[in-house]
Amino acid sequence: MSADRGENESTDALNVFVNGSHFHLVKGMSVRHALLAAGMILNNREIPAVLDEWGNLTGLDGALTEGTKLFTSKHG
Repeated sequence: MSADRGENESTDALNVFVNGSHFHLVKGMSVRHALLAAGMILNNREIPAVLDEWGNLTGLDGALTEGTKLFTSKHG
């Protein structure tokens, strides 16, 4: 095995932040997966509104990129 293998494997992961907490997700995962990793979706009840770092509302099926920052707020 080559010494580069670990470096190549890291390109399959994304660093994503939800409410300031850091999560490692696999490329191709969605906003929904980020919320699941953060424990914010439980039994599909009270799914919070999700905003990106610029304050735009983001859908649960939205794509993630390296360094995506998401913030949640409860529906009032």
